[in-house]
Amino acid sequence: MRQLMEIAEEARRVKHAVARLGTKEKNRGLLAIAQALTDHADEIIAANRTDIENGRANGLSDGLIDRLTLNRARIEGIAEGCRQVAALPDPIGEVLWMRKTPGGLNIGQKRVPMGVIGIIYEARPNVTVDAAALCFKAGSACILRGGKEAFHSSLCLTRLMRAALCAEGLPENAINLVEDTTRDSANQMMNLNGYLDVLIPRGGAGLIRSVVMNATVPVIETGTGNCHVYVDASADLDMAQRILVNAKCQRPSVCNAAESLLVHRDSAAQFLPMAAAGLAPSGVAIHGCPRTMAILGDTVLPATDEDYAREYLGYEISCRVVDSLDEAIGHINRFNTGHSECIVTQDYASSQRFLEEVDAAAVYVNASTRFTDGFEFGFGAEIGISTQKLHARGPMGLTALTTTKFIIYGNGQVRE
Repeated sequence: MRQLMEIAEEARRVKHAVARLGTKEKNRGLLAIAQALTDHADEIIAANRTDIENGRANGLSDGLIDRLTLNRARIEGIAEGCRQVAALPDPIGEVLWMRKTPGGLNIGQKRVPMGVIGIIYEARPNVTVDAAALCFKAGSACILRGGKEAFHSSLCLTRLMRAALCAEGLPENAINLVEDTTRDSANQMMNLNGYLDVLIPRGGAGLIRSVVMNATVPVIETGTGNCHVYVDASADLDMAQRILVNAKCQRPSVCNAAESLLVHRDSAAQFLPMAAAGLAPSGVAIHGCPRTMAILGDTVLPATDEDYAREYLGYEISCRVVDSLDEAIGHINRFNTGHSECIVTQDYASSQRFLEEVDAAAVYVNASTRFTDGFEFGFGAEIGISTQKLHARGPMGLTALTTTKFIIYGNGQVRE
């Protein structure tokens, strides 16, 4: 087992070689990785089965087991993500602008690789491939530190990716997995100054908070998802029901799933029974305000501020009846995590106010929050959903994993 400092040294040594790779070389490596994942699906599933068995024995929730699980369809989806990343334009070397100063200097700005990118994540083996593929296409080496719950899956995936790069004559140390899943290794990564150029946490609120509070290396914060669906007074209620059920039930364990329902008082009496009927087949428990309870009866649990602030990641949802669009926006901006928010409305003015005033990385009009995803946004895979406002916000694709440098052409100028 390679130790973290050994991995960090190797990644730092190889980062310049990765940065020099041309687009064709990087794409060849990504396509080789995609093929390796498809060819070795049985091997990946066997490793994943060990993680699932260990997870169930250790009491992982159904939501976390779902995040952990790999099957042929999901493996093919991960491989397709690699192919999509290969098909994307290479951001490295792109000149963003160039202009001439009065003194005759030509000054421009272009995209360049970060160098070495660290990612700390939890029970999401797909992140192992998504992160590696994006970092590689963005011209950077990566150091991946997954959670113990997905260890065997991540180890198998990393070995396949490194072997695929090696077979293509490309640097295998562009992709590195920390095999020590103890808290010590996470703490060490947070302090790898001089080795890591940026650290990205992807996981639950506890992990993200720990990295943001304790890291001495630069951090891009990805956030938890307390996402809302607001059904306005003018909403098409059949559309609202479809959006709500999809946003809550299609895959409740992910960060872009809806965790809270807000309904305008003018729509509440008609829509809340429709919402309950749509959510019932999945067994969704509703935590509601007194007006919600008055309409839906004793099946609704009383909601507290803790319920409104909670990311359930399962078959539960909070619900509140509001008197106005202003109240809905105020509630969302108080309790949300800056991830994804939706309004269902036929009123153009309301939709525009919602878009302008809701503080989130992705704001939807008449569409499910489940679309907040790098694959759906056309980025191929994603490194995470950034909920911060510096450098990157929303689904983080290739350009979010680059930095820039200024390039200056002169003909002998000196400053007076």
